[in-house]
Amino acid sequence: MEQGSCLFLWMGQGRITIMYDICIIGAGVTGCAIARELSRYEADICVLERCEDVCCGTSKANSAIIHAGFDAQEGSLMARLNVEGNRKMDRLAKELDFPFRRNGSLVVCLHEEELPVLQALCERGVRNGVEGLRILSQKEALEKEPNLQNTVAGALYAPTGGIVCPFLMTIALAENACVNGVRFRFDTKVMSVEKADGFYRLETDRGMVESRYVVNAAGVYADVFHNMVSRHAIHMTPRKGEYFLLDRRAGTHVSHTVFLLPGSMGKGVLVSPTVHGNLIVGPTAVDIDNKEGTNTTREGMDTLAAQAGLAVRDIPLGQVITSFSGLRAHEDGHEFIIGEPEDAKGFVDAAGIESPGLTSAPAIGSMVAELLRERMDLQEKNGFVAKRKGIVHPLDLPEEEQSALIRDNPAYGTIVCRCESVTEGEILDAIHRPVGARSLDGIKRRTRAGMGRCQSGFCAPRIMELLQRELSVGLEEITKSGGSSRIVTGRLKESTMERSEKNSQEGEA
Repeated sequence: MEQGSCLFLWMGQGRITIMYDICIIGAGVTGCAIARELSRYEADICVLERCEDVCCGTSKANSAIIHAGFDAQEGSLMARLNVEGNRKMDRLAKELDFPFRRNGSLVVCLHEEELPVLQALCERGVRNGVEGLRILSQKEALEKEPNLQNTVAGALYAPTGGIVCPFLMTIALAENACVNGVRFRFDTKVMSVEKADGFYRLETDRGMVESRYVVNAAGVYADVFHNMVSRHAIHMTPRKGEYFLLDRRAGTHVSHTVFLLPGSMGKGVLVSPTVHGNLIVGPTAVDIDNKEGTNTTREGMDTLAAQAGLAVRDIPLGQVITSFSGLRAHEDGHEFIIGEPEDAKGFVDAAGIESPGLTSAPAIGSMVAELLRERMDLQEKNGFVAKRKGIVHPLDLPEEEQSALIRDNPAYGTIVCRCESVTEGEILDAIHRPVGARSLDGIKRRTRAGMGRCQSGFCAPRIMELLQRELSVGLEEITKSGGSSRIVTGRLKESTMERSEKNSQEGEA
């Protein structure tokens, strides 16, 4: 499946070969941020994504936190891009219309003897350029967050910390890039990359792609592609993080993002509100070998339950509505790798993008786009569209505007998802927008239909009917998340096909 403006192609040995100026591997938040920044310039750009939609890897399963920037090692690329990305977020969220809120963060110190470590973290943040940092006493910390454990020794307060919706941020970047001419090719798995005479040849499971430049934003697979073109090998370890998501009734249990003092495996289990009013708890941090190992585990759930309450008391874990896990691409040196390898000019890495990767994405996009602008002598295009409007949620509108919307389009007056009050109009918009939804999860990421308490138990059949009708496909072709994740299978699938054949025969008669 392809979306975006068309380029040129030719036949070679019986197969279609497509040539681009720039090919980006990976449609997560990093790849989409790079695509959006590059779409400012006159160039033929393509994003190759092995899954059926954007935001199907690390970007869909993370803490949804915009980090202030005090944790990364001073002087590192990670530290610089974290702070730059944080500063870009207000304007970006306004331009592209996705939810973002600066709720502030607290790093909690549980023991008096650890207060010097907290102070050192604060000083590192100041050197990194983080604004407004200060150490809170026990009393001040409890005043800001009454549900902290009464025994906390102190906390580091970072007012620039925030929360965001990672789905809607990534989708917004992709939609804007698409409107500005970037082509997205989904269900397209890159099998190999090799350097040819003046360009790169990418073999995919849907044919050959050739490109003058390649951007490697492939997450946990970034090392695989880098090592195909460079002798200077890099290595990514999939680091699994498991989470609890709690019902909206628990969403006000804390108002800030609450961390424990960081350890060797990262920032530890956090407790935070989400921009949609839920409460999130996680992640764990376990290094694994399987780059597809996103299953949740009993051990992970037990770890979350045990560690969540260390800093925050009385977390209502009885209100957990779902659990999930994601993988972070942990680079051996714990640093972002951005740029061209010495022996592979034209191949640009955006690798090792683990936390704070979501925060850093806007800055990474700008950095890679500037690198390629200089290398390729790219020219700014006339008519670049900088702004994008998200899907309208009628219940967020004033009553008069809501009534007018429903009057103009009655689909906005029909509730499909009761838990999240999502209307048919929103679902239809999600399907027909640039880079539109093609699956139940695609609808979920764009509208939240299915993210509520019943976890799509009520709304899934109706959403499937809408997808079937709007995409003009059989019900048996509708999937949960692309690939083989079909909902209608077995005898029910056969019955649907039999009815279709019977109707066809009756029509011929």
